[in-house]
Amino acid sequence: MLPGARTLCLVLALSAAAAAQVPAPAPGQASPATGEAPRDLAAVLEALRSKHDLPALAGAIVSRGRLEAVGACGVRERGSDVAVTVEDRFHLGSCTKAMTATLCALLVEKQALSWDSTAPEFLADAVGDPRPAWKQVTLAHLLSNRGGAPAHLEANGLWGELWASKEAPALQRLALARGVLTQEPLAPPGEKYVYSNAGFSLAGAMAERAAKCDFEELMRRELFAPLGMTSAGFGPPGDGKTLDQPRGHTAEGQPVPWGRGADNPAAIAPAGRVHCSIGDWAKFVALHLDGEGDRPRLLTAESLARLHTPAAGPGERYALGWLVTERPWAGGTVLTHSGSNTMWFAVAWLAPKKDFAVLVCCNQGGDRAQRACDDAAGALIGAHVPR
Repeated sequence: MLPGARTLCLVLALSAAAAAQVPAPAPGQASPATGEAPRDLAAVLEALRSKHDLPALAGAIVSRGRLEAVGACGVRERGSDVAVTVEDRFHLGSCTKAMTATLCALLVEKQALSWDSTAPEFLADAVGDPRPAWKQVTLAHLLSNRGGAPAHLEANGLWGELWASKEAPALQRLALARGVLTQEPLAPPGEKYVYSNAGFSLAGAMAERAAKCDFEELMRRELFAPLGMTSAGFGPPGDGKTLDQPRGHTAEGQPVPWGRGADNPAAIAPAGRVHCSIGDWAKFVALHLDGEGDRPRLLTAESLARLHTPAAGPGERYALGWLVTERPWAGGTVLTHSGSNTMWFAVAWLAPKKDFAVLVCCNQGGDRAQRACDDAAGALIGAHVPR
């Protein structure tokens, strides 16, 4: 727990409207609205998994708030004969960033945070003496990669310190905050796009201090539970005792033993440590699509628009946890993000105006995994037939 926090986390009440909504159906279950079960994508995915020589591949098509199609193929660990299932949990890497931004939007709506909140407001007591320039860097700057947070954390041995730390995750994030906020930002706020895990980690630390609840528990209470994401967790999936979940693999295809070396330090959980099933990831993605359907509506239209609007300035068109681009098949705007901790790879493509998205993930990192996931995403986009 955070220093000085109550034993029980502060529970922020969900709105009655959100609580009354019905979660999206799980993989293999029929939609309450249509009575149709998702189509099986295993054959489509298997052809690409075999072509790119991956241990496993999972994918989903989301349309009108439900799973239109879903599938998984391959094995949990290369060399084993334990097949993956659509219920298995895959590591999402930096696709976590959109979840952290969504959590922050929920806290903004509850007035625990504001988009103009700054890290020193919530973290100065733990940091000691943050550089004055950080007082101009807002939560919105951090979540859009325009706050001057560093792209890497090697300075003064901070990254090595975080890898070696055995402190609780919240304390690790305070150590990260001390290491970052006592250095000058890379650029004045809003002036430069720098993709930064550190910026999202600072935002997560601000959220847990504002709510007096550890980030991981806060995500479970405020986002995962209302969406019915029962498989969602942090770090490498599974218990490490048996092959109960997929294992990550290096770019060369070597299995990575479960344990501390199987994921990045907990300090950067808000930037990239979530795992879940492909179906549960689909429930989160459905929240960010326009249209009706069986999906919880946890955020106002205004908050969703804020999350999806690119920040002003040069460089990438990055909103809050989403890269924004255009594609003809989407009828215009697309939200996308990929993620990898070097042992897994995941990618999402969302067409909000079409109320449609595709998701793909695999249990291997590296260029081959990225190419396979990109190929699979293209195949699933092509397989989508509007009804």
